[in-house]
Amino acid sequence: MSESKEIEVASSPDFVTELLPSAQRTALLYHLSYLCLAKFPKLERVLRERAVETQLLFGSSEALLLKCAATSKNLYSTLLPALKVAVEKDKSILAIKSLEKARAWITEIVDKVGLMVDRYEKHNHSVASCTSDVILEKAETEKKKEQSSLEMIEHEKVVRDLEEQLKKNNAKIGQIEATIKQKNQELYNHVKETSRKKDDGGFFSALVPFVGAIVKLFENTDNDSEAAAKTQVLSSELTQLSIEKSSLMGKEWSIHVRMTDMQLKLACMKIENGSIPDPVHLNDVQKCLSRIQNILIQLQKFWESVGVMLEALKDETFANEHFIEESDMKEIFLDSINSAQGHWKAFGESCLHAKSIFSLQTKDAYKFLETSPSTLTPEQWKKEYDTVIEDLNKINPDPFNPEAPAPIAQ
Repeated sequence: MSESKEIEVASSPDFVTELLPSAQRTALLYHLSYLCLAKFPKLERVLRERAVETQLLFGSSEALLLKCAATSKNLYSTLLPALKVAVEKDKSILAIKSLEKARAWITEIVDKVGLMVDRYEKHNHSVASCTSDVILEKAETEKKKEQSSLEMIEHEKVVRDLEEQLKKNNAKIGQIEATIKQKNQELYNHVKETSRKKDDGGFFSALVPFVGAIVKLFENTDNDSEAAAKTQVLSSELTQLSIEKSSLMGKEWSIHVRMTDMQLKLACMKIENGSIPDPVHLNDVQKCLSRIQNILIQLQKFWESVGVMLEALKDETFANEHFIEESDMKEIFLDSINSAQGHWKAFGESCLHAKSIFSLQTKDAYKFLETSPSTLTPEQWKKEYDTVIEDLNKINPDPFNPEAPAPIAQ
């Protein structure tokens, strides 16, 4: 059993070689995703929750690794040596009690590691769900921007049509006003000329330049049917022109009201459309979360490997325990205990190494969560974004090349 593959892996430095870059990448990928979710408050909140969960999971991993290391030390430095002494002095009852105590310790760790594997699996599902939310939000945002753009185009067309209607209406009003002015002058000249001939209103028409008053006076005093008929025609034409002008002015006001309403709606739509964030950076978020999922799978496999190693070490520790009461087989049992001691020591050292790696991901690694990316200026956003990309590529043999490194728009 001492030559088994599982035992050799436990004492190998490769046991934790991938933990440090994985832990570092996870925080940086969360940071990059967080930046890219500026102006997506709902997704920003969900991602913050997932990042905090990951941080807590890493903290739990550190604590469990410390417990593994402590238990390993207790086994190889205290309990197993005591077991050897009990066997050497033929104290079988004491030896059996020591074995049962060791079995209880190891079983406890195996169970805790199993729970840790389950936690990583569940957390990975949560991150996958977050990725699905990003994909859905991206599709909905693109649809919303497209719909908003189409509606703005339609509203702009309506405003242009109303502006054209107003222009034509005002031209007609101008034409009618010119005609009214012409007819007023024609009527005034006609009445004035007629009154002078009759010598009954010339003086009044000279002093009162109001056509209506002169026409009224003229109608009350004129007996010339031909002159009166012309006056009536001109007056009727002016009345009709006034009615048309009034109608056009009413239409002008109606167009103004409709146009003002549409212009306000268009202005609001432009503001709303400007507040719809560009979903282009969600491609990067999706890519980051996929990488985090892969890292979590690696960490889950790490804990699964720990579980396998622990089971193998348990088998090694309790190998040939049935020889404990057979004096002639005592040496075989003692050799098994000596072998188990060495492997438990190697396992404990590996756990301490892994624990130190997890402890590097302190609160500072996730300090970016304290500030909403939406509050950053474009310059601040771009600087922070570039710094994260630079740090990612320092530890990643496969450089991370974002699709859209441009800063967010304010």
